[in-house]
Amino acid sequence: MLVALSIRDIVLIDRLSIDFTKGMTVLTGETGAGKSILLDSLSLALGGRGDSALVRQGAEQGDVTAVFEPGVDHPVWAVLDESAIEAEGTLILRRIQSGDGRSRAFVNDSPVSVTLLRRIGATLVEIHGQHDDRALVDPAVHRALLDAFGRLDAEAAAVADNCRGLRKAETAAAALRARIEAARTEADYL
Repeated sequence: MLVALSIRDIVLIDRLSIDFTKGMTVLTGETGAGKSILLDSLSLALGGRGDSALVRQGAEQGDVTAVFEPGVDHPVWAVLDESAIEAEGTLILRRIQSGDGRSRAFVNDSPVSVTLLRRIGATLVEIHGQHDDRALVDPAVHRALLDAFGRLDAEAAAVADNCRGLRKAETAAAALRARIEAARTEADYL
């Protein structure tokens, strides 16, 4: 899914481009080799917290670009459609962090808010550190994971539609009960 990562002027990195091939990629190295810088850079491109300290000393700004190729049924396409961002096949997330603390975000060269970039990034990548298992224990994620594993997206959408219909009917019934009670009160008064 992540096919390339390009980093320019972030922390100690002057310029770096990594192309990922299909399959599993493992980044290893001694303590202090820069693995955390790569993860921080990827996190920045995904909408993570920006900081002027990330910009390499002597540079005006740092730049991180992450290129993804999500499948046709990936949830990121729904977020992009909802946000009116056109994309097909390849998705390019880019973040520019200025030395003065400001940052700009882009999706396929269209400017977006960092909040939207974070939403898009959350559908693409989940970064876990040591002893970090947030999403695995988040009950809001459990159903989506199970539905995706069971390929039950259509059934889950039908249930969601039925629930919305039920809530609408309950609201209408409550309004009718309130009108009946008001009519009774008025009848007693008259």
